[in-house]
Amino acid sequence: IFVGSIAFIFCFVYCVIHYYLNKLMSPVNKLIKGIKKVSEGDFNVYLKKDSSADFEELFDRFIQMVSQLHVLFDKLSTTSLQIGSKSKEDGLINNFDEAIQEIDKIVYQTNIQKELQKAEKMNAIGQLAASVAHEIRNPMTVVKGFLQIFQNKSKLSEDELSYINLMMDEMNRAEGIINDYLSLAKPDLGSKESVMLSQFTAHISDLMNGYALMVSNIHVQIKLDFDMEININKNEVKQVLINIMKNGIESMKNGGELLVSIQKDGEYIVFSITDTGIGMNEEQMARLGTAFYSLKDKGTGIGLMVCYQVIERMKGKIEVESEKNKGTTFKVYVPYK
Repeated sequence: IFVGSIAFIFCFVYCVIHYYLNKLMSPVNKLIKGIKKVSEGDFNVYLKKDSSADFEELFDRFIQMVSQLHVLFDKLSTTSLQIGSKSKEDGLINNFDEAIQEIDKIVYQTNIQKELQKAEKMNAIGQLAASVAHEIRNPMTVVKGFLQIFQNKSKLSEDELSYINLMMDEMNRAEGIINDYLSLAKPDLGSKESVMLSQFTAHISDLMNGYALMVSNIHVQIKLDFDMEININKNEVKQVLINIMKNGIESMKNGGELLVSIQKDGEYIVFSITDTGIGMNEEQMARLGTAFYSLKDKGTGIGLMVCYQVIERMKGKIEVESEKNKGTTFKVYVPYK
């Protein structure tokens, strides 16, 4: 009797536990089956709601998720047909692996289209800029020549001389803008030259220190812990670095320090130019190097665009880090072999 009672109690407890476990796991099993169907590409999943209120919200969220995935896959299939990465014969996208591959294709083709559009735009701008700049330069040369003649006359009053000097300054500024525009039309880079890195950086430092002190008592510091011979497009790299350093100096309205540090990174020499100026937000950084975009009051938006073009033609790159009201760092990667 005792053994029979124990066996009966054991069986009873087992049946009760089994019943409640099945009741508890039933909605979970339904969810697992639903997830399996969705992963196989079947979005027509219907889950009969369980009587338990605890799982009701979970079922609702699952059904909503499946509906959104269905819409997403339909839109992805439509987009693939429109851009030509898939044909109608291939059918609709109905599994996650295929969807991920298709997204990668779309992103790749979108990037190519952006680069092509950018190249076409820059080509058109370059040709237009070159033709206009040449036409403007000729009359400017004549005007500048006559101004220089008047400037050397001794009978001019101080006011008249100051007016001529002011006109000469503006003519020089206009000439600088024209030179920037003409840089857009340059088809090729100059030949590479071998130069010691220390000599190259010292020359740039000498050029920019005077300008920095004249603008706003800014000190230019060059940090170079090594020296080596590099083979680079010397004049073009100098033009890029001076342009970026000049922008950094002009961004520090109340003085500060411009730090130029040089490191070696694989096949690149990296020139990091850091200022303590006004900085930029993400939107401003995203537009750097685009045509006619400038953060300066009298900027043309051409100088930095030329810098990006020059470095890209060298197979290098420019990276920018900035924080509003903290400062900006430009990293210029230049192949040195």
